[in-house]
Amino acid sequence: MKTIFRLLLLVQILSVYNVSFASDKQNREKVNLLIINIDDMGWRDVGFMGSEYYETPNIDKLASEGMAFTNAYAGASNCAPSRACMMSGQWTPRHGIYTVDSSERGKKQDRKLIPIKNNDYISEDNLLLPQVLQNAGYVTCHAGKWHLSDDPKTFGFQYNIGGSHAGNPGSYYPPYKNVPSIKAISEDDYLTNQIMDNVLDFIDSVNNDPFFLYYAPYAVHSPLQPVKSLLPKYQNKKQWNGQDNMKYATMVENIDTQIGRLIKKLKEKGLLDNTFIVFTSDNGGVYNITKQWPLRAGKGSYYEGGIRVPTFFYWKDKISGNSRSDVPVSNLDFYPTLLDAANIDKPGDKILDGISLLPLLTESQRPADRALYWHFPIYLDGGNEETQDPLFRTRPGSAIRYGDWKLIQYFENNDIELYNLKTDIEERHNLNFSHPEIVEELLRSLNEWRKVIKAPSPIEINPEYIESR
Repeated sequence: MKTIFRLLLLVQILSVYNVSFASDKQNREKVNLLIINIDDMGWRDVGFMGSEYYETPNIDKLASEGMAFTNAYAGASNCAPSRACMMSGQWTPRHGIYTVDSSERGKKQDRKLIPIKNNDYISEDNLLLPQVLQNAGYVTCHAGKWHLSDDPKTFGFQYNIGGSHAGNPGSYYPPYKNVPSIKAISEDDYLTNQIMDNVLDFIDSVNNDPFFLYYAPYAVHSPLQPVKSLLPKYQNKKQWNGQDNMKYATMVENIDTQIGRLIKKLKEKGLLDNTFIVFTSDNGGVYNITKQWPLRAGKGSYYEGGIRVPTFFYWKDKISGNSRSDVPVSNLDFYPTLLDAANIDKPGDKILDGISLLPLLTESQRPADRALYWHFPIYLDGGNEETQDPLFRTRPGSAIRYGDWKLIQYFENNDIELYNLKTDIEERHNLNFSHPEIVEELLRSLNEWRKVIKAPSPIEINPEYIESR
């Protein structure tokens, strides 16, 4: 009897062991997911996109082992709406976040139209990417800037490192004004480093569970506070293509160092080979800090310098290294792409406006031509010489890119701008009068898109508006 009991016990133990082992094996084989979303990093602020001023060796090496995109776009030209597009997989009219804070930016007498009211918070009814991944068994961690609600843990993140509704840290040196949850040990503890310390602790804790890490450091957003130890190397460095801000350069290099620490940890844990990585920025660089030439303007503008961003994908042995693509893509594509990589079905009633890029990334299958759209029924102050508007970076309007053509329509006076980005990436030559057939075609597509997604457009005249003085 004892022998039979021992045999039954042994069978039970082996059975439990095998189930546990199978479960661990299944988890280990499930791809880990990592989005690196740098704040306000411009299209040319990294070496792999051509910068000879900023130093980003870790980012460049990782990019060289994956596929970089030369025509990658943010869903909007500033922080909150772009992040809402990425996390929801939807165009701005679906979630209603068009800008940061109020849509009535600038002086009231300068605004001809009453802009559409802005949503400061993402709706709790909107099923975000981390919620789907958590439901599929992923351990989910947010690190850095969230900006879409008060607490990212209400949207599918099990761990939150420094995320809140704050759009900037207030200070990168302690006390971190807008990031009180991160505690410094000494007065020289730089916030970006502190956040990465916590990220590395998270990586150490995941064991064999598949994880989704959304690493969105506050850097390189203002305030411009240099990493003091790096300043000397940039004090006499030659400027390149309008890039010469040494304070900003130290912030760029430091964020590269932190990413290097993350990649090293993933290697040490044996996780890098099974991690799908997206690197991007939430919008273009700030024009008075860093130039993106030949792209026009910067953050807040719907010219290329405001919406085109550095982007690459990495997945060892599945995405070919040293590869580049000129296919226009958007951060709305990340949601379906990550679900595809993780072999997770899209929730049945969830509307996704992007497409999965996995066939392009892993099989070089170029997707069918499609239009990319932007809708910005708001005002955003801070114009400059490249926006050719001293008052606003953005006035109410919409934009469309299809193929090599890009059209911008402004609602105040129905002004139209048309550019051929293949021959005029600088957007200096408005071709709206010489190509009326292209204008008609793109306007038809833009109008149909706005109709389908019920995009609100401002039509009410501001009674306090004063014609150009």
